[in-house]
Amino acid sequence: MKHNEAFLAIVADAKSRVEEIDVEKYKEMAAAGASHVLIDVREESEFAAGHVKGALHLGKGVIERDIETKVPDKTTTLVLYCGGGFRSALAADNLMKMGYARSISLDGGWQALKESGVEVE
Repeated sequence: MKHNEAFLAIVADAKSRVEEIDVEKYKEMAAAGASHVLIDVREESEFAAGHVKGALHLGKGVIERDIETKVPDKTTTLVLYCGGGFRSALAADNLMKMGYARSISLDGGWQALKESGVEVE
């Protein structure tokens, strides 16, 4: 997908502050049993079409509104994914501003996750 210049600029700004991991690092983290919540920030229709098994769905449009209800402990490690890693970086940046210091964006997103062999629904 070709993204607009202004969108890419705000994503680059967010990525300058947000921790990112790739799928291999995520798989290592999950295999080691590292405590975390995996959050799919894509649209509801994207989530319904397929998602990582066990992922919590909090779309980018509502995550800031609903995160404190779904994950009240702000010390929780959150790993966010979207289609490719752009929306998740924006969402992670906002969550960090809300006090969720361990908000991590998964670079490569859903596409990379599917290709990696993680269990999907």
